[in-house]
Amino acid sequence: MPAKIRLQRHGRKRYAFYHIVVADSRAPRDGRFIERIGSYNPNTNPATIDLDFDKALDWLTKGAQPTDTVRAILSYKGVLYKKHLLGGVAKGAFDEAEAERRFEAWLADKEAKIQAKKDRLSKDEETVKAQMLEAEAKVNADRAEAIAKRNAELAAEAEAANAPEEEEAPAEEAEATEETPAAEAPAAEEPKADEEEKKAE
Repeated sequence: MPAKIRLQRHGRKRYAFYHIVVADSRAPRDGRFIERIGSYNPNTNPATIDLDFDKALDWLTKGAQPTDTVRAILSYKGVLYKKHLLGGVAKGAFDEAEAERRFEAWLADKEAKIQAKKDRLSKDEETVKAQMLEAEAKVNADRAEAIAKRNAELAAEAEAANAPEEEEAPAEEAEATEETPAAEAPAAEEPKADEEEKKAE
């Protein structure tokens, strides 16, 4: 049976990462393997792929069969394209220098696309953060406005509650002044009564 290049699962539940291994096709998925040639972590964006390019290419040329997921990974990293170019060199379609030039051009284009995606994701993340900060600032402004309005209403209520007490105080003073002459009136009448008694004598 031919060797297979496949993924070997590691990590905890719902947060798996994988080793890229070369193993006998009859071996269990997470069992014995011949050689580990890289790792694949799909939890990041973009996915993190660490691959030994030369070993992967060597195993492909020896006849190892990749699984569907590993084939996509190898295509993403350019291993399959490099194998295709080496096939063209073996057939005499072009020389090794031309194959290397084509591969370098493809690699540069691929790196540019990956970097563009990273920049776009970073820009999107910054945009989301800016929108969240703007929404939070708006909520804080509305909350401060509501608190200021409530404080103004409470101050107005406090002034309205203090105003009647001040108005009642002059009324009480007026009542006290009205009662004072009434109390002095009998004292003024007593001398008149004394004069009448003297006249009667």
